[in-house]
Amino acid sequence: MRITFVGALAAAYLLLIAPSAVAAKEMPDAIAPKPAALVADQIPAVPMSIVEKTRPYMEFRTANFVGWDPKTRAMLVRTRFADTRQLHRIAKPLSTREQLTFGEEPARAASYAPDGSALLFQKDIGGNEVNQIFILEDGVPKMLTDGKSRNSLGPWSNEKNLLAFGSNKRTGLYNDIYLMNPAKPDRTIMLVASTGGGWFPIDFTPDDKHLLAFNYVSVTDNQLYLIDIANGTARKLTNSSQPVAYNGLKFAPDGRLWAASDDGSDVQRLGTVDIETAVFEPIIDEKIWDISDFDISKDGRWIAFEVNQAGRSVLKIYDMQSGAARTVSDLPAGVIGNFKFAPWGELGFTLNTNQGGSDSYSITPETLAITRWTKSETGGLDAANNVAPELVEITSFDGEKMSGFLYRPDPKRHRGKRPLIINIHGGPEGQATPRFLGRNNYLINELGIAIFYPNVRGSTGFGKRFAALDNGPFRREDSVKDIGAFLSHLRKDESINKRRIAVTGGSYGGYMTLASMLRYGNTLKAGLESVGISNFVTFLENTQPYRRNLRRIEYGDERIPELRAKLEEISPLRRANEIDTPLMVVTGANDPRVPASEADQIVEAVRANGRPAWHLIANNEGHGFRKKANADYQFWASLLFWQKYLLNGDK
Repeated sequence: MRITFVGALAAAYLLLIAPSAVAAKEMPDAIAPKPAALVADQIPAVPMSIVEKTRPYMEFRTANFVGWDPKTRAMLVRTRFADTRQLHRIAKPLSTREQLTFGEEPARAASYAPDGSALLFQKDIGGNEVNQIFILEDGVPKMLTDGKSRNSLGPWSNEKNLLAFGSNKRTGLYNDIYLMNPAKPDRTIMLVASTGGGWFPIDFTPDDKHLLAFNYVSVTDNQLYLIDIANGTARKLTNSSQPVAYNGLKFAPDGRLWAASDDGSDVQRLGTVDIETAVFEPIIDEKIWDISDFDISKDGRWIAFEVNQAGRSVLKIYDMQSGAARTVSDLPAGVIGNFKFAPWGELGFTLNTNQGGSDSYSITPETLAITRWTKSETGGLDAANNVAPELVEITSFDGEKMSGFLYRPDPKRHRGKRPLIINIHGGPEGQATPRFLGRNNYLINELGIAIFYPNVRGSTGFGKRFAALDNGPFRREDSVKDIGAFLSHLRKDESINKRRIAVTGGSYGGYMTLASMLRYGNTLKAGLESVGISNFVTFLENTQPYRRNLRRIEYGDERIPELRAKLEEISPLRRANEIDTPLMVVTGANDPRVPASEADQIVEAVRANGRPAWHLIANNEGHGFRKKANADYQFWASLLFWQKYLLNGDK
């Protein structure tokens, strides 16, 4: 075959002016490598073109405040520079982050000894939540626990660097309470042998003679005990017949026990608990809003507390001397967390907003001056360009008031009616809050998909009555009806495409996703559930034993025939043959909370009916994906799912 000189020049010219067009015809899109621990069951391969398009949205970091180094006055934060979040120390505001831990697994809770002589942290393996406690010695982590039991860091004593912690090493089930000197871990002693529930050490009295312990019975029922450290006896402070919830629980230097509590109120107020009579005396009342957390300065002068206003955090500083409370008004709207006073009086905390990311800050209580300690990278993108959430308030089917946060795409970039994803939080004792969306900002900013985060009944942050509205199997589906009320409201929104609405959620939100697909399948294009409950009976029978009784209080006891029958009736697995909406399921193989069998059985049942059921499994994860490589691939796979079933195709 002959090629003329003119033809060759023309071909070369075409390559010069349109290389991408020629490459698109002659070269197929390369495939993105899948992390070795992931199993993508019936999920299409992820093309590299999607990886490249989304890359900036994958490369964000967060820097969450953890605590203070008493020796150097440095801030301790948790952030990620490789695949997992690790501990870093920052000597001064906006200075270089010095990485302290370097494990394959994320470093979780951490704290310094009061004199700064030791840094302890905890981590698990593959998301199994069997946490071990470690101490850093010359930069090398040394395990202080047995490597087999489940352990959790508690408070330090005020003197002698003694740590109280919880461990199930005696029975393999419930937490007992132990006391340890990290320098001599072989001399650890057990203070209290528990008989069930969720026992945890809270705080030492100022003289270190007693330790306050907490037994979590349910979100609205917390029992308090005072342990005499010298003889190990425990005295119950609270009355089991009158359930009360507590948050914070800290001793002030003058010996008074402070708490945020709903004792005598629907919402949590801030006040003191008499350690002889357990009588709660409210001192600060925010009327219709919960006081969700607080801390007391080491000198006893200040109390910092967070007011939960429908999910948005308001930080206030209370002056113990004058009795006046001032609002920190210069913080942007968002979520505040993990706040803690330094020994020298500075208050550290994490601030999370969609238009600022998640970073660490401090406040000087005298002046309310704010100092930013970290400015985390957001993949080269300006977080200020992300959309701010809009509070949506509705009346549900029975007149109950509720709300959620709607993230609308910029109408200048994305004209016309927009697709919508309803994203339901887990728990159910959780709350949707206006926070940084990370990867999901790609859906909003680049694809023009609106995302709505509802707070259905059973959510926390709206008082104990609201939190209890879904308790037990006979009221469980009322929360699903709330999704119907939100759907009805949003379908009337002029900016929402009512023909392109999908639902997603994790954990309990995974159950809500499946239940919504069954009840509202004719209005939904697709559903994606992560680590969700598909059958309440099998979930209760197979969740880890130490959690079982706690979950029975929320959902119902499957051992009681009447409750078991109702739990079966409302379980999505029972009606899986009615799911006509495309489904994607995400599973952590090591999940101790919602076992992987919950995902396996719903996927099998939906596929048996001839309907799509994509399944992504991580063999090195638990209750949600915490490793960056896995989380990235999960997002890309979900993006393929949304493109196929929400944006492009029909059912």
